[in-house]
Amino acid sequence: MGIPRLWTKDFFMVSLTNFFLYFIHFLLFASIVVFTVDKFHASTSMSGLAAGIFIIGMLFGRLYSGKYIEIIGRKKMLYVGVIFSIITILLYFTVTNLSILLIVRFLHGIGFGVASTATGTIVSSVIPDERRGEGTGYYALSTTIAAAMGPFFGIFINQYLGFKMIFVVCTVLIVMSFLSSIFLNVPKMEYNKEKLNSMKGFKLSNFLEPKALPISIVSIFIGMAYSSILSFINAYAQQIHLVDVASFFFIVYSIVALVSRPFTGRLFDVRGENFVVYPALICFAIGLLMVSNVHHGFMLLLSAVFIGLGHGTFSPSAQAIAVKVSPRNRMGLATSTYFIFADIGAGFGPFLFGFLIPIIGFKNLYVIMAIVVLASAILYYFLHGRNKDYVKLLQEENSKYI
Repeated sequence: MGIPRLWTKDFFMVSLTNFFLYFIHFLLFASIVVFTVDKFHASTSMSGLAAGIFIIGMLFGRLYSGKYIEIIGRKKMLYVGVIFSIITILLYFTVTNLSILLIVRFLHGIGFGVASTATGTIVSSVIPDERRGEGTGYYALSTTIAAAMGPFFGIFINQYLGFKMIFVVCTVLIVMSFLSSIFLNVPKMEYNKEKLNSMKGFKLSNFLEPKALPISIVSIFIGMAYSSILSFINAYAQQIHLVDVASFFFIVYSIVALVSRPFTGRLFDVRGENFVVYPALICFAIGLLMVSNVHHGFMLLLSAVFIGLGHGTFSPSAQAIAVKVSPRNRMGLATSTYFIFADIGAGFGPFLFGFLIPIIGFKNLYVIMAIVVLASAILYYFLHGRNKDYVKLLQEENSKYI
């Protein structure tokens, strides 16, 4: 028997749909702060709220979609999220004050949370089990490339064409996301009555997948560590007079992630997740330590190589683990659980660091984050790495509902 195909039409289309969703997210995230300041003369804290309230809405969207995605259907849930996003993006054109903007940002976050959870669940169902790590790695590139291109185009469009054109571009992109989702053929899951009843009701296990919690807990700390780079690398670069070089940091990060994903994903499938995760976390920690001791541009870009190899490998690997350890009928919950915890780390991190940086400085912050990442490797061992019997347990669990 040959190796099952990975690059099917459905895999490509769901990756493309996800790319458009995240491109919009990062394009707006990079420009909305400037928009609130220029348009409404908002304070720094209020402009930060305009950016961050999107994350709160996204968490609500993930909780909702994780609970109901298997009941409503994966493709139907994707349609709900994308159509809701189309409506909220059109609402940006009607914004006349800061209060309305905050409401629109919150609603857009909900739509994005629902749609991106649906794409993450759908891709998990179309990736062959034998190529879980490789496929998730390739899929995650749709987010990585969007994260590199979105902020660049957001700043460029804002500078030369104005804010309204940003909303026009976002409208075009979300329609393209909807059109690409139409061509998706999503495998349907059949559940017995007992399983369907277990998905209903108000209980914690209907909002979070318990088996995905261990790797998700680790992802909180990794997301927090990466947020120290994502949110403050430019401010740090200004302090050490490397602003021009820092503009290439995430480009280098994205290139390294793009180049490394094929072989790290394949190693995940062939040698197991531990073979990939431990080196990835060590690379991430090394990159953070390098950032803390940067003296010239080359070293800053070299740190981006290590962080791209480290965080860029861990993130899709953790998502693949969350799905791998969970029953098939709870893929949606597993996906939303992972993203909820990763988003909490990424969202809470900048808030915490805003208080710490004036006290300890950027250099000490990145040293502490390196220690946090290494501690996370130990936490990973106790929560997941030492367990070897997941496949056998899952085979027994999955046989109960089909």
